Amino acid sequence: MELEKEETVLDQNRAPIYEALQTFRQMRVVPFDVPGHKRGRGNPELTAFLGERCVGIDVNSMKPLDNLCHPVSVIREAERLAADAFGAAYAFLMVGGTTSSVQSMVLSTCKRGDKIILPRNVHRSVINALVLCGAVPVYVNPEVDRRLGISLGMQREQVARAIAQNPDAVAVLVNNPTYYGVCSDIRAIVQMAHDANMYCLADEAHGTHFYFGTGMPLSAMEAGADMAAVSMHKSGGSLTQSSFLLIGPRVNAGHVRQIINLTQTTSGSYLLMSSLDISRRNLALRGREIFSRVMEMAGYAREEVNAIGGYYAYGSELINGNSIFNFDPIKLSVHTRDIGLAGIEVYDILRDEYDIQIEFGDIGNILAYLSIGDRPQEVERLVSALAEIRRRYQKDSSGLLSQEYIDPVVVTSPQEAFYAKKRSLPLRESVGCVCSEFVMCYPPGIPILAPGEKITKEILDYIEYAKVKGCSMTGPEDPDILRLNVLE
Repeated sequence: MELEKEETVLDQNRAPIYEALQTFRQMRVVPFDVPGHKRGRGNPELTAFLGERCVGIDVNSMKPLDNLCHPVSVIREAERLAADAFGAAYAFLMVGGTTSSVQSMVLSTCKRGDKIILPRNVHRSVINALVLCGAVPVYVNPEVDRRLGISLGMQREQVARAIAQNPDAVAVLVNNPTYYGVCSDIRAIVQMAHDANMYCLADEAHGTHFYFGTGMPLSAMEAGADMAAVSMHKSGGSLTQSSFLLIGPRVNAGHVRQIINLTQTTSGSYLLMSSLDISRRNLALRGREIFSRVMEMAGYAREEVNAIGGYYAYGSELINGNSIFNFDPIKLSVHTRDIGLAGIEVYDILRDEYDIQIEFGDIGNILAYLSIGDRPQEVERLVSALAEIRRRYQKDSSGLLSQEYIDPVVVTSPQEAFYAKKRSLPLRESVGCVCSEFVMCYPPGIPILAPGEKITKEILDYIEYAKVKGCSMTGPEDPDILRLNVLE
């Protein structure tokens, strides 16, 4: 049975979870429930660290505060306000990060043996979902910008071909945008999916601001997508690990709730939920003004970085109408290879010598994440540091690896490979075998190898190069990544 959508007028000035917690705080209720720290009294060090106001609202579900698994009052109202703010038919508050939102999208639409069409440069959470449900990926391998070494969006022709060759697929998933800011033609992809009676799912972990800014790329809900995972804590200002799952009118909200409850905690954090509530209100009331300032800062930063020389802060000039249909205007993605440094090397220097923490560096690029909390003086400091790094560290760029993305050879499904009998081999002896685990740099969390993919010399060269340059490698059972688990 679908969750009904009430037709009452919604007031975006409200923050019902926050308001209920404020009322609860004034009631001075004696706690004989969990959590065991009892409003912080049982853990004075934690209270001193986080503050009484914070631990005082770290409470359990109860009637006045509703229940995330089956909301009927304040959480339900907060979800309705979120749906209204984002232009969705329904919205779910998610406290397991956008990983949980992405997995709920896939698990809601796919079962064992179902095909799902998706780009290979997806976040690990997507392939994790395939391990859980047994769906089979049909990859649309993205075009690569050879100069920048980054994967781009899905071309319309590629998606149309994948749909024509796999008419039994149940869904198409699209990144909106990619980690670097590249957007596919999501409206066209939604239309193609719907014409083929497939769902269209969007990973919008890095696209929260699309819903509120002026002059932004098209959001998934406006494009008519069926589901979208929105990482509110990234550019939206909520606490880390909080997210929204948005759905359109073609999706059964009651079924999605059941899927979410299969894996999401039954003890939802009111710190995370209230942060979603307050942040949604902030963006609904002031989002256009806020992101206009962020977009202006990002544009200024790109101009200043490009004026340094050697770096390339790329943006809308890359748009080609297809594989780069649009570009996220608040992304500060910078190519560093021409100054003779890998992105991860610039990342490390910025942190270790300039006390500047950027989002990530890979072998050819860095990403400085600009959002609602940034100020112009901090952008100036970043630009000055990059200029000084070029002056101090620039060297010959020959010999640097440039490729960020390597097309995989898929041998079997992620679920079959993950649960199959396996053996451990030294890295170089695994060439030609089928991998049974993940290998990735984190961030951004896009697998270099995923379960079910063939291990090639090119991939091993990339892994070893990324390790030498200092990328944070995660995924394999062997923490030193000297060995890989492969199918027997």
